[in-house]
Amino acid sequence: MKIFQVINVRWFNATAWYAITLSKLLADAGHEVTVLTQANTASEQMAQKMGLNTVAVDLNTVSPAKFVAATRHIIQLLKTHRPDIVNCHRGEGFFLWGILKHLGFPFKLVRTRGDQRPPKSDPFNRWLHAHVADAVVVTNRRMSNYFLDTMRTPGDGLWLIHGGVDTQRFSFTEEGRKRVRKEFDYADNDIVVGLLGRFDRVKGQKETIEAVARLRQQGMDNIKLFLIGFDTAMSTSEIQSWIDANDMADFTRISGKRDDVEACISALDIGVISSLWSEAIARSALEIMAADRPLVSTTVGVMPDLVGPSMLVEPGDSEALANTIASVATDHDIQKEVLGAQKRIMSQLTLEEFLKRTLNLYQSLLERD
Repeated sequence: MKIFQVINVRWFNATAWYAITLSKLLADAGHEVTVLTQANTASEQMAQKMGLNTVAVDLNTVSPAKFVAATRHIIQLLKTHRPDIVNCHRGEGFFLWGILKHLGFPFKLVRTRGDQRPPKSDPFNRWLHAHVADAVVVTNRRMSNYFLDTMRTPGDGLWLIHGGVDTQRFSFTEEGRKRVRKEFDYADNDIVVGLLGRFDRVKGQKETIEAVARLRQQGMDNIKLFLIGFDTAMSTSEIQSWIDANDMADFTRISGKRDDVEACISALDIGVISSLWSEAIARSALEIMAADRPLVSTTVGVMPDLVGPSMLVEPGDSEALANTIASVATDHDIQKEVLGAQKRIMSQLTLEEFLKRTLNLYQSLLERD
């Protein structure tokens, strides 16, 4: 197949990760993949680093003149490459692809919604998603329900594809566990709770710090905290201010930027996703679960699709988060049950399954003709 993956995403966020990972899988499987990006962005650099064929098209412009130039560029690309599938991973510019398809360009149009913000349910947007797009892909059941109930997207045009994780890379390693725990001065009997995620208020580092501090105050002297992340939307000094305010400086370590994230995850005893909102795709959750670490999470985004009800708490509730962490830390039967459930979920969330489900979608669209 000839495939355009439209990834006009400035940052290498979860949406870009999903799209670029999928592009790489498709290219490695022998398909002709062209990745349309925004020029000089982190997502473009990552796509190029992974050896993908990229073309920069400014679909995010608000300038009428630049938008006309981008439209001409896209028309030329369509005439040159003649793609079978165009998969748009962002809303900006999606209507243009819809109009070009409506005008007769012979490609199948897919809109992948890897963002937790729901699209506007106006008549034009409903028409675009339900009658112009050949399929809509969502990455969690919550968004699926929104498209069915509010956007009125036909059920046979809606596909739930969660994404996947490299289960060979993100697998538990005893060597990595020992090395990282030694580096950050964690003892063998310490219970290390870890949050993997960019430094951003949305990720809930503050609530995790408060939860672990609460457990220490309740007498869990061997519980420690590992924040796996580095400066992004927030600085390390801002995170440190929360650590200091909760008297957690002696019991918390910050990883900084690492090339061995899988080893840092292996060093954990319990993983946490304490996000306040978002998590439409939850890359960090998949990596923690793939490494066979029990995961406690808030109820945001895709997380109820991945985590059992007993391990879910409401966002912002540090007391409930502390209680749930304690239940996993102190009850072997609960931990065993959680890990068993995670194994069953992860068997369906490999890279191989991600590729297989996407190809099933694309092939079904082409077979309609």
